[in-house]
Amino acid sequence: MLFSRRGFLSATIKTTLAASVGSAGAIGLVGTAAAAGGYDLINPPQNTSTPDQVEVIEFFWLGCPHCYSFEPSISAWEESKPDNVAFIREAPPLNPSWEQHSRAFYAAQLMGHEEVFVKAMFNAIHEERKNMRNPEVIAELAATLGMDKDKFRKTMDSFGVQTKLNRSMQLAKAAGLSGVPSVVINGKYLTGASLAGGNDGIINVINETIAIEKQTMGLE
Repeated sequence: MLFSRRGFLSATIKTTLAASVGSAGAIGLVGTAAAAGGYDLINPPQNTSTPDQVEVIEFFWLGCPHCYSFEPSISAWEESKPDNVAFIREAPPLNPSWEQHSRAFYAAQLMGHEEVFVKAMFNAIHEERKNMRNPEVIAELAATLGMDKDKFRKTMDSFGVQTKLNRSMQLAKAAGLSGVPSVVINGKYLTGASLAGGNDGIINVINETIAIEKQTMGLE
């Protein structure tokens, strides 16, 4: 499944992620690949939003089959992660066609229904084979999960969601992302299936780099 690598243009962000990607699961390279470790080093390292914890960010797209395949692995990891590790999800619209899914994700997040919404959207798209690109159809799904349909629809187009979209694109650009799923650990390490050798490999890299960062931060 191929995707255009055109940059997403918004009212406040006009940036091009100019990296060549062959599939939705391809991972962009940053500097020299640290192949043996299953990750690339991000240069320069990025600030995190959780200075007292190790930050793990998963970049994903609801319509991505590779992200759907990775979901059981990352969910199981999240359930057993240490307390001093923060897990954050970001849904940057690396392709303009992803935008409504991204807006819907951040709307659900703002309304406090992120987890259940992600599961429902993954099921609708990948199990029921619905594209779920129409905002009205997405809002109808949100309503079945206990959210107010009209409020959800308005939130999708809100300033709060636009701010989250812009920030997600800034984070993606800074990390050198060109595809999903990708995982960034503490602003320093970028990994994904291509680098780590599969979903299990991604989890191994997450755990190994967390251990390094906990020691560095004195969190042991």
